[in-house]
This record gives sequence, structure tokens and C-alpha cells, in this order.
Amino acid sequence: MKLNARQVETAKPKEKPYKLSDGGGLYLLVNPNGSRYWRLKYRVTGKEKLLSVGVYPDVTLSDARSRREDAKRVLAAGGDPGQEKQAEKQARVLAVQNSFESVAIEWHTHKTPNWSQGYADDILEYLTKDIFPFIGKRAINEIKPAEMLAVLRKMEQRGVLDKLKKTRQACRQIFTHAVITGRAENNPVTDLAGALKAPKQKHFPHLSVEQIPGFLNSLNDYPGSMITRIATKLLMITGLRTIELRTSEWSDIDFEKGIWQIPAERMKMRRPHIVPLSTQARELLEEIHQLTGRGRYVFHGRNDAGKPMSEASINQVIKRIGYDGKATGHGFRHTLSTILHEQGYNSAWIETQLAHVDKNSIRGTYNHAQYLEGRREMLQAYANYLDALESGANVVHGKFKIA
Repeated sequence: MKLNARQVETAKPKEKPYKLSDGGGLYLLVNPNGSRYWRLKYRVTGKEKLLSVGVYPDVTLSDARSRREDAKRVLAAGGDPGQEKQAEKQARVLAVQNSFESVAIEWHTHKTPNWSQGYADDILEYLTKDIFPFIGKRAINEIKPAEMLAVLRKMEQRGVLDKLKKTRQACRQIFTHAVITGRAENNPVTDLAGALKAPKQKHFPHLSVEQIPGFLNSLNDYPGSMITRIATKLLMITGLRTIELRTSEWSDIDFEKGIWQIPAERMKMRRPHIVPLSTQARELLEEIHQLTGRGRYVFHGRNDAGKPMSEASINQVIKRIGYDGKATGHGFRHTLSTILHEQGYNSAWIETQLAHVDKNSIRGTYNHAQYLEGRREMLQAYANYLDALESGANVVHGKFKIA
């Protein structure tokens, strides 16, 4: 006899579990704790099986009967409703594991050890705010180019073109990761660069050769902190990034070997960087050692010796000596690169000095050691050249010959 809704609703628990049959193999299992489960008995190749249909009252009598009919259609077609249910469950699990967001987080976790913490945080923030809300839950192999373009265009319309470029590049790498790991067949971001606006090229203000003498003389006359004055001069003659210089510790300086070695965790590309010291660089470091040598940082903070110099310190010096908009700390790298290339120095030496390291880790490590003495000679010549410009000597181009 078939059940009715009233019987199902009023079924009371007993000391032992019992069943209320609705026919066709469907029954309601009532447990002593009051829980009620729909079950369906069926046979495949003569073997009896049991299918979980749902929990009452989430699944009503009508719902349970509908699911019984679905199971009968699967049986009539030669299938097994239990196996189909398991396959659907597995597909849902895979859909979650293979969603864009889950693959993106996996990719980000894999890449983070090779990035600075700030860059890693920025990329995750861009994805979280501008990508995940729109396609984060979508299966990564189902996302099409038009869908990605629509999502990225939202950033383009806001005018955040620098952020857009980084986000697009991150998405392209995420899809490449999905293809490589067998979770997608193609990359829908590959050809989108031409369909989106590109950010305007930024050029950091930098000194020309003609401006260097005046700048150095103004720097020498700077009445403020000796620490920031020396830091600015060292930045000019080493080609370091500002953050690499200002966070340097005295343990990084080896006066005996004449090198300044910055560990991988403080480098943008997460690879150690060796700077050979020119005579001038060594003298400046020895001078500042008298001021900060007992502490951890070569260039400690103005108000807290336990912290490195602030990010704005060097650019503030540049501004105060009258070169605001004409030079920046980062711009010294451009000046060094331009002059050394014009003087005909080995491009590989220059690029290594700027920590534009070869992406091939083995070859890059070899070159780093191979070029050390060449870079030492190059930096010494560059420091001599800046000294000559500062003193007003007549400098003849061609390996910095001084007439």
C-alpha cells in the first residue's frame, strides 16, 4: 500500500529502526533518534542494491517518488542509479577542485616562494577583488575568451590599466597551469592583450650626464642626515634598487672580499645578488659604519634604529636639493645602465649588476660568478667617472678616459 503525506509526517520513532514502504522498492526508514531517510531497493544483474534517496523533510514524499522514477529510467536503459549518483557526486567534487579560484590559489601558492611578499599580496588582492567574484566558482575548463574579456573589461572601464595588465598576465599563467596539469585544454587569455587598453609606459625621472655634476655637488652640500646622503650616493654607484639598499644589514657586507651580498628573500626575483665594491663604495660604507655599525641595519630608520630607513627617505633628499621631478632613486639605475651601455661595457655584466638575472637558474648562477670580476672593474670605472664629473675634469667617452 502506498504511503500518504500524513503517514510520513506523523511517523514516530521506536526502540528499533523500522520501515514504511511506498512500493516499487521505495521506503522511509525511521530511526530511534527520530531521523527519517528515504531508501530505494533495486536489482542489477540479479544483485540487490540500496540507493540513498534523501532525508525527510528536505525530500518530501513527492520528491522521493520522482527520484524513484528517475532511477527506474536509468535501470531500464541498462544503467545503475547508484553508480550514476556516485559519478555525479564525484563530478561536483571535481568541479569545486577545478574551479578557477581553486586552480588560481594553487598556482599562487606554487609561485609565491619566487616572489617578494608585497608582489604576492598584490596579485592575490587583484584576483580576489576583480576576478573571483565573477568566474571564481566556474569550472576552469568551461571559461571562454569572451567571458574572460568581459571580466577584464570591468577593470579597463575603471581605468586601472597597470593593475589590469598584471591581472591579465596572472590569469594567463593560471590557465597555462591548468592546461599543464590536465584541467583545461586551452588558454582563453592568450590572445586578449590586443583587445584591452595598455597602460602608458612609465619612465622614472633620471639624470643625464650633463646633470650629474650639479646633482653630486648639491648632494655633497646637503645639510641633512649623513645616513641618507651616503645612501643616495651608494645607490648611484651600485645600481641597487632602493628597497635592496635601505633594508641591507651589516651582515651583508664583506669588507675582506669586497662584496655586498643581498640574500634571496630580500631580492625582487628571489635570487641572491652580489655587488662588487668599488673603492668609493667601500669608503662610504666604512664611513657610515662609524654611525650605524653597532646595529643591524646599514641604513637604520630616523626614529627607530631597529627598523630600516623609510621608503621615502632618498627621494626626499633628491627633492630637498632641488631635483624633484628630475631624478628618483630608481632613476639612478636607468642612468647607470645608459652610461655603461654607451661606454660599450658587456650588456650581460650590466644586466647582472641590475639583478635582471637570467631566467635559466643554472646558467644565471654560473654567469653571476663568471661576471663578478668584470663587474668589479666596470663599477670601479663608473665610480671614477662620477668622481671626475663631480670635480669638473674633462672626461672623454670610451671606457671613461679622463684627459
